[in-house]
Amino acid sequence: MSDLNSLWQPARAGDLRLPHRLAMAPMTRGRSTADGVPTALNAEYYAQRASNAIVITEGTQPSADGQGYLLTPGIHSAEQVAGWREVTDAVHAADGRVVVQLMHVGRIAHPDNTPHGRQPVAPSAVRPAGTMFTASGPTGMPAPRALSTEEVAATVDDHRRAAANAVAAGADGVEIHGANGYLIHQFLSDNANERTDRYGGSVENRIRFAVEVATAVADEIGAGRTGVRLSPGNPYNDVREDDPHTLYPTLVRALAPLDLAYLHLVHAGDEPLLDTLRSLWPGALVLNRAGADLATRAQDITDGRADIVSVGAMALANPDLVDRIRSGSPLNSADPTTFYSGGATGYTDYPTRTV
Repeated sequence: MSDLNSLWQPARAGDLRLPHRLAMAPMTRGRSTADGVPTALNAEYYAQRASNAIVITEGTQPSADGQGYLLTPGIHSAEQVAGWREVTDAVHAADGRVVVQLMHVGRIAHPDNTPHGRQPVAPSAVRPAGTMFTASGPTGMPAPRALSTEEVAATVDDHRRAAANAVAAGADGVEIHGANGYLIHQFLSDNANERTDRYGGSVENRIRFAVEVATAVADEIGAGRTGVRLSPGNPYNDVREDDPHTLYPTLVRALAPLDLAYLHLVHAGDEPLLDTLRSLWPGALVLNRAGADLATRAQDITDGRADIVSVGAMALANPDLVDRIRSGSPLNSADPTTFYSGGATGYTDYPTRTV
């Protein structure tokens, strides 16, 4: 398809050499063990999708307190590292590249969803609106416990160790989840962060945790293996940003000198802000323009707004997405009822195209 030609050009994101520019976005799927260990089923799922330029995994907790959802994977125990080794080996055997996303959920959690059953932690003791799905059904989320200044530093170190574990498990890199209302985004926000120490108040203070995590991870595994995901202006999970046009340029300016592998932006529709952040970011920019058609995504590359584009539901429902697009074949539709549960159903049983 001629209007999609820009998708198929080789690219580079830090140390990652990519055969094309279509990446698989991170998507929570809820199919690890209760102890957060990836399984052979997870390895099969990711290996099926290895033809994407980068396979970015589901959010993976860097510590026990980083978990908030049922059956999500971790990367902080020896058993979890061994499980991820099975995943990365399978993706590499299929000639793919895999990046583990580190996701600390902060206050978007419920004790019933974790083995330890502890109160969630967050920048401040501000209860989020909304409910959390648990084994008993949808339940209101409790008020979190505010992290002490010393615990914030320890949480930075949790991310550093988790990144080292991911690389030890064979990952090609890690992506730090700073988007969608989770812990790093909570520090950035105006309503979830009521701190009066060095991590709260001014924009410079509210971005500090994000920059410290990125710096620690880059120092541990190399900047060329480290990406960061942000979602400017996205109110998901009850976060509020009063001035994203000041917040995010300040954050991106602070991250730029780290020479990270890539910046991954979840686009919420603010085109001027996207253009500003693109101009400030010197490295590879991955753009997730949810709901856009492939022609629009390809145009983002042609016009220089993105170097790589990531897709979610299309990659979820089409294990052979790259082949289908290149051949002009119809795409499978995703089944939302199996997004977060169902074993192999709606996970590894989506069909590949017939020749």
